[in-house]
Amino acid sequence: MDTQNVSKALTGGTCPTDSEQCLKLEKAAIKIQSWWRGNLVRRTLLHAALRAWVIQCWWRSMQAKMLEQRRRLALRLYTCQEWAVVKVQAQVRMWQARRRFLQARQAACIIQSHWRWHVSQTRGLIRGRYEVRASRLELDIEILMT
Repeated sequence: MDTQNVSKALTGGTCPTDSEQCLKLEKAAIKIQSWWRGNLVRRTLLHAALRAWVIQCWWRSMQAKMLEQRRRLALRLYTCQEWAVVKVQAQVRMWQARRRFLQARQAACIIQSHWRWHVSQTRGLIRGRYEVRASRLELDIEILMT
C-alpha cells in the first residue's frame, strides 16, 4: 500500500478497487484519527489539570493570607483587651493606694489634733519644788494656767 492511496482515501478521494485494501485503509485512518483524538483529549485534560492546579495553588495562598489576617486581628484584639485589663487594674490599685493614704492622713490629723489638745491642756502647768541654796531660801511654786 502506498502513501498516495492513503492520502487519497483520507482526503475523500475514491477508494482503490480492492475492497480488502480499502478496509485496511479505513482501519489505518480510524487508528490515526483515534490516536490524534486521544492526543487532543490528553492535551486538553493536561491543560485542564494544570489550570485546576494553578487555581488550587491560588486558593491555598488566599486561605493562608486570610488565616494570617484573622490571626493578626485576633492578636490585636487580645492585646487591646490585655491593655484594657492592665489599665483597669492600675486604676483600681491607684484608687486603693489613695484610699489608704487618705485614711492614714486622716488618722495622722486626728492624732495631731489630740496631741495638740493634750499639749495645750498641760502647757501652763508647772509642778515641782525649787530650792535656792545661796540664800537658803526654799520655794515651792505651782503655776496653773487654764
